[in-house]
Amino acid sequence: MAQPNLNETSSSNFHIAMFPWFAMGHAIPFLHLSNELAARGHRISFLLPKKAQIQIQHLNLHPHLIAFYSVTVPHIEGLPEGTETASDIPTSSTCLLATAMDRTRQQIQGFLVSCGANDRKVDMIFYDFAHWVPEISRGLGIKCINYGVLCAATTAMAIVPARNVPKDRPVTEEDLRDPPPGYPSSTVVMLPGREVQSLMFITMPYGDGITFYERLMTAKKGCDALCIRTCREVEGVFCDYLEAQYKKPVLLTGPVLGVMDSNNKNNKKSEQLEDMWAKWFSGFEPRSVVFCAFGSQCALEKDQFQELVLGFELTGLPFFVALKPPVGCATIEEALPHGFEERVKGRGVVFGGWVQQPMILSHTSVGCFVSHCGFGSMWESLLSDNQIVLVPHLNDQILNTKILVKELEVAVEVEREENGWFSKESLSKAITTVMDKDNEVGVMVKKNHAKWRETLSTPGFMDGYIDRFVQKLKELSLLFTYTGVKRKRTLCFIASDQSV
Repeated sequence: MAQPNLNETSSSNFHIAMFPWFAMGHAIPFLHLSNELAARGHRISFLLPKKAQIQIQHLNLHPHLIAFYSVTVPHIEGLPEGTETASDIPTSSTCLLATAMDRTRQQIQGFLVSCGANDRKVDMIFYDFAHWVPEISRGLGIKCINYGVLCAATTAMAIVPARNVPKDRPVTEEDLRDPPPGYPSSTVVMLPGREVQSLMFITMPYGDGITFYERLMTAKKGCDALCIRTCREVEGVFCDYLEAQYKKPVLLTGPVLGVMDSNNKNNKKSEQLEDMWAKWFSGFEPRSVVFCAFGSQCALEKDQFQELVLGFELTGLPFFVALKPPVGCATIEEALPHGFEERVKGRGVVFGGWVQQPMILSHTSVGCFVSHCGFGSMWESLLSDNQIVLVPHLNDQILNTKILVKELEVAVEVEREENGWFSKESLSKAITTVMDKDNEVGVMVKKNHAKWRETLSTPGFMDGYIDRFVQKLKELSLLFTYTGVKRKRTLCFIASDQSV
């Protein structure tokens, strides 16, 4: 049999289905990648619950090529009526949402089959948590790509065959204390105590009869290629480790941040900060405002929430805090400390709604970003011109923080007590450290940050990653052709916003 020419490129473009986990922190990166692929002529069918579609549709830069299809999320006992995404529920209930996602399997399979019947066959499907996708796609001749929107360091630490999580007995902290054999870092690791305890999450149920570890291991073992939203410059050793562990190609897309990437020629849509907030931020000196956001899911305990906002007050700096109401509170206002609003009036805002994080980070008055170090926020902070202070909560955020603090030395982490909580004094100290122009640590992290920002924002850096990524997809497709299971690609226009 003749060997395929892997340098050959096809004039045909792909029809790609996207099926992310039902959470904004997953759907948005999938859509950012979809925008990049659509900018290169590829057609996308995006499978997502209706509520999530409404929240992210404004980020669709190519509606003539990216079509949303509604997935109906079945009701699961224990979930509030109308639950569709992880933002609707506390983190403790995501196991039930995973069960709901698994019960959409017939919908997804029916969609893929109908596309083939209508001569608009899907070439490949990108997925993350739906571990059963390879089972249904393989029989249809569809390539399946497991797209990881968490950092490679986290996956390499927690979800690899070498981790060898026991199945015949309950898992203990001792089982997870050490990194898996061959893990390529001695600094980006979980420390005994609170950090290792956070890793116990992988052993918990995540759907009917399956743990988080088993779900993601199955999803990754069954795919044709692993794909990660990262770059080799930051996480190359972890990507190499994953490739060796899974014995599959590991394709990198780069950070793929949409509007944050001002050098990306494919980003044609310009988003503006809402007038109300633009006016507020413009009332302060350049680089003077501290901005804080912990993502769409994190809800602090009330006591810790109050300690946080008191820490911002203690800095004496202007601040804008965007958080969900703390546990047990319906609104932000009822959770604020007594007299707080009056004391910070004119220089501080605590807001409980959605905000345009990338737009705020790029505002000239913002000088410091305090975040939970979710993977999206990690990249956004690196590409911003702001000092970085980190308050991680979950296991992946802890490792992201170690990358920025210990490996890249571009950020400061807030010190915590033995019980894992932080004080208003420790938060204030971290912020003033990086905001003090004469502080040695602040000067050091700012200098290092500037170097990394220059690298990541170099013209062609982001585009180069996507172009190489698309070429790798074409190479995989050609290999598929020569195994005898490739089928004709005939694409047609897909009407927007339909149901699966």
